[in-house]
Amino acid sequence: MTSIVLYCRPGFEKECGAEIEEKASWNEMYGYLELKKNQGVVFFHLHDPAHGEALIKTLPLKRLIFTRQWFVTLTKKIDLPDYNRVEAIIEALGNEWQYDDLRMETPDTNDGKSLSKFCRKLAVPLRQGLRKAKVLTGKGDSFNPEQDGSVLHALFLSGQEVILGFSLARNSSPHVMGIPRLKFPSQAPSRSTLKLDEAFLYFIPRDEWDTRLTSGMNAVDLGSAPGGWTYQLVRRGMMVTAIDNGPMAESLMETGQVKHKMMDGFKYVPMKQNVHWLVCDMIEKPQRVAKLMSEWLLNGYCKEAMFNLKLPMKGRYQQVTNDLQTIKDLFNENNVKYELYAKHLYYDREEITVHARLI
Repeated sequence: MTSIVLYCRPGFEKECGAEIEEKASWNEMYGYLELKKNQGVVFFHLHDPAHGEALIKTLPLKRLIFTRQWFVTLTKKIDLPDYNRVEAIIEALGNEWQYDDLRMETPDTNDGKSLSKFCRKLAVPLRQGLRKAKVLTGKGDSFNPEQDGSVLHALFLSGQEVILGFSLARNSSPHVMGIPRLKFPSQAPSRSTLKLDEAFLYFIPRDEWDTRLTSGMNAVDLGSAPGGWTYQLVRRGMMVTAIDNGPMAESLMETGQVKHKMMDGFKYVPMKQNVHWLVCDMIEKPQRVAKLMSEWLLNGYCKEAMFNLKLPMKGRYQQVTNDLQTIKDLFNENNVKYELYAKHLYYDREEITVHARLI
């Protein structure tokens, strides 16, 4: 049976499964879910084997909120011998198809992380063996996901079990398991800074950074203290108005790029319409934040907004759907064209990150 394997944050398998099942049904593709709690891996078993590749061609990964990465299975679970694992994997794959890159992956769990050393050790001989068998191309560092075809995935459940599959390079994450490995900057006042760093990497194409993430821009950070998100704006050379009743880190204030206004983020209105970025990571009801972000964009107070919506303990997928629909309804009522994406990013926890702008 052909299946789609989806990676998500452990504990969010139910939301990830509900979303792929719903989106697949919109495309008249059906199957059933196999979930294992807190494993960060979801299996969507398709009734029609042809729907595996068809679905990952039709449905943009960027439209899936809770899925970090995905692939279509080529094999069922393979039992590996203690020796000659490379040969066993090559034999299971056959030589009917070629792939442009290889991803060695594990579940995002403590047990999975313990396999990382094993995967690193196996990766070199496996790549060499796959190239010799002409299953893996020799593109190496020249591999360009915008131009090239497919990626081979090897999901190791243990040192003796692996599932093989493929994704389409143009519609999959460039990161192993969909996880960017970002380094926490020692100058940042809080670890929340990684949320906005990842959001910019994920939502803004790198070839547009010179026009959309450049120095000299004006930005507003609502709920800014102590300055984790403000730090990401400052390091990119922006001038920031930080809104929070709490104190900001002195290191940020000393840059001369930050003006701190001690007030409620829901009450602040900019004096001039020269703000490009609005960012917000307030611990507030998501419906309230969604409405505020929409109003900023509709009133022309900012050009783009990046914000987090907190998730409830139960009914998380339905709540996310409702919150995003609130934004869409407001935009549609005002007859504006817009771009709206949401993702449960790696450095998010009980929230999703949303990017919105009018176009």
